[in-house]
Amino acid sequence: MKTLTSTTLAIALLAAGTTVAAQQPSAADATRRDVVVKQALADYQDGLDALKNAPGSSTQPGTSSGALRELALEEAVAIALEKNLDIAVSRLEPQSVDLQIAGVRNLYKPLFSSTVGLRDQYQLPTSSLNGGNKVNNGTTTYNFGVAKEMSRFGSSFTVNWSNSRVETSNTFSNFNPSFQTNLVAAFVQPLLRDFRIDNTRQQLLINLINRDISEESARATVTQTLANVRNAYWDLVFAQSAVEVAQNAQDLADKLVVDNQARVEVGTLAPLDIVQAQAEAATRRQNLAAAEATAQTAELALKRFLVSGTDDPLWRQTIRPVDLPSLQPPPTDVEGAVRKALAERTDVQTARKNLDSNDINLQYFKNQSLPAVDLNASYGAQGLGGTSIIRTGPLGNQVISGTVPGGYFDALSLLRARDYPTWNLNVTMSYPIGGNQADAQYARARVQRSQATTRLRALEVQIAAEVANAALTVQSNLKRVEAASAARELAQKRLEAEQSRFEVGLTTNFFVVQAQRDLRDAQNTELRALADYRKSLVNFERAQQAPAGGGGGGLNAATGGTGQ
Repeated sequence: MKTLTSTTLAIALLAAGTTVAAQQPSAADATRRDVVVKQALADYQDGLDALKNAPGSSTQPGTSSGALRELALEEAVAIALEKNLDIAVSRLEPQSVDLQIAGVRNLYKPLFSSTVGLRDQYQLPTSSLNGGNKVNNGTTTYNFGVAKEMSRFGSSFTVNWSNSRVETSNTFSNFNPSFQTNLVAAFVQPLLRDFRIDNTRQQLLINLINRDISEESARATVTQTLANVRNAYWDLVFAQSAVEVAQNAQDLADKLVVDNQARVEVGTLAPLDIVQAQAEAATRRQNLAAAEATAQTAELALKRFLVSGTDDPLWRQTIRPVDLPSLQPPPTDVEGAVRKALAERTDVQTARKNLDSNDINLQYFKNQSLPAVDLNASYGAQGLGGTSIIRTGPLGNQVISGTVPGGYFDALSLLRARDYPTWNLNVTMSYPIGGNQADAQYARARVQRSQATTRLRALEVQIAAEVANAALTVQSNLKRVEAASAARELAQKRLEAEQSRFEVGLTTNFFVVQAQRDLRDAQNTELRALADYRKSLVNFERAQQAPAGGGGGGLNAATGGTGQ
């Protein structure tokens, strides 16, 4: 018992070690992951270095430490189309479905088969006609066949060519050795079930639809990714502009500190006002550092859509957007946009393709509920040859008086002459009494189609609401931009007024600082509103082509004859 326990423990430890080894990544994967980790740490260190830079240093705030790369919006979109990994993955899905289609179509290609073998048999002496007390038959077979299913009407045919060579000790044998050959062609034609559609054609049709669905899914991924690129581009524009606003606010605060020190020296300002200005300058340095960190994050977010890996040169470059957000005209034809979305959006197309798949299932299961009525036809010819044995004398006491040489080619000649044909023609029918499984599957497929139709209607309502909401968001953001621009202009005028009053002693340092804060906030609000407006235009266009999450709804799961 002790030995058994030790052996079991050893086997368990060996299995555990094998499992752990199987779960460990390969050397190539480990090297690639190390490169990704090191690159991420390098980017993190770049961010820390940028945060430590003194104001006014030469390093571009909020970006990497690599070479400067000026990037236009449409250039970023072109790079994403070429290098984005999500797009690359989505483009492979149709190829995968193409291989499935090719696999199903291979079922219609001819199938060749062959059998070659030896067989040796000794017969028991059960009768005086056995030809001996211990008759030995040695048989060599070499058979060949071709079978093919037709792509239309469910028909199939087979051609089998069988050959044998028999060498025997039977005294009654007319040929020794004897050669026998048979050629049989058979044809089967379904007349009801499997005539219009069968399992193979069902799989092929559904896979063809799945091919279209995979293309819609890839189109949705491309649309959503490009929308993400545009939105990330405008986020980066806002983040870097916010850095400039924060830098300007800090410059104003520093200038106020210098001006206040000069006024204290000439005795026109109390020393306490310097402390307040210095505190405000310190707060704005913190705001600048936070804005730089946000810009770095926004740049990395954009790069994620543009690079094919951490070894891409763009990953190490500093991106500077060259396009600035502008007030493009808002959409006016909302009805046309809704109609376009209902006709062309990827999820609608996918839902309609799924309805087509359900229709194929309905057709298939309805056909399977019919009786199986098959027409079977076959025709064959046979031949015999070999060394012919001539016997003389009464039956039971014959002696071999001579032989006539012959061989396999004699059998082939007789086969070609078709002197011994065999033909067959019949119709077979089968049908389960009381119904079959296909009836239940057909009823279930009808329910599934009703569900799919209802889901399509609900999806159309959802899409119409989404497009309308996207249009409303554009209009709302446009009003935000207009209000933010007016607020920024008023904040600018108020700061200029407060500075003028401060210079002549009509106001205090507190109101100047407050006016500077208001201007900074107004500038950031205007930038954010303008970026949101451009992003809402992007989302409005995206809503007409693909859902927000990307993808096209996935492939239809109904394959084979299961109806699942």
